[in-house]
Amino acid sequence: MTTMVEETQTSAAQARVFNETLLSVDDISLSFGGVKALDSVSFDIRKGEVRAIIGPNGAGKSSMLNVINGFYHPNEGSITYKGTKRPEMRPDQSAQSGIARTFQNIALFRGMTTLDNIMTGRNTKMHRNFLWQALHWGPAKAEELEHRTIVENVIDFLEIQAIRKTPVGRLPYGLQKRVELGRALAAEPDLLLLDEPMAGMNSEEKEDMCRFILDVNDEFGTTIALIEHDMSVVMDISDRVVVLDYGRKIADGTPDEVRSNQGVIDAYLGVSHD
Repeated sequence: MTTMVEETQTSAAQARVFNETLLSVDDISLSFGGVKALDSVSFDIRKGEVRAIIGPNGAGKSSMLNVINGFYHPNEGSITYKGTKRPEMRPDQSAQSGIARTFQNIALFRGMTTLDNIMTGRNTKMHRNFLWQALHWGPAKAEELEHRTIVENVIDFLEIQAIRKTPVGRLPYGLQKRVELGRALAAEPDLLLLDEPMAGMNSEEKEDMCRFILDVNDEFGTTIALIEHDMSVVMDISDRVVVLDYGRKIADGTPDEVRSNQGVIDAYLGVSHD
């Protein structure tokens, strides 16, 4: 699947060293009734890296992303972000602090165009109130033009100029995934959370998405944490990998370290536990 260019990027990425912690997860536990989704999980995400979270179905990966971006509140433990232990917050507050997210199931406005969908990613950056925006005049118009310029740059970066005015409900699945990535990038995040960004894609679409993820990390310096089931993708583009199984952390390290970990081998050879 990977090209020679991607393999070169991969080798360089895995040789990088990251020392500054952007976010740390400390002894996080999360339960739904009698079911423990996460059990005393701790790991960190370092500034500038691509950090993968992997594990069999039902391991707690999406629950962890939901805790990080404020959709779930843990029963125990804490999260430290940019050096500050973070109180409970809503997803919109998380977005304002520089965390953006894509979802396992595409969450776009299907009747809106690609451009308009990506523009919604600028909502947390807009300062004029609803009345000014409704009038579309003066300062509000100037602000919209400023945000539209940023969105157009995202569209160019993701090479989706040809579909900028197309309603996303008419787009093929792979392009919808790219639009969702564009909406997250429009927020200019410090930390980008990707929940199975390549799920359901064919080989060519995966190759494109891998390239864009690496370019986002390299050109924008965006820190990325992603969930992905395709192990060839994970091992190719990640700097470090944390592995969950039944809500517990069973491994954490470089792709090579994780690949050779017997606990990880057993988890992936075992029976899936949805």
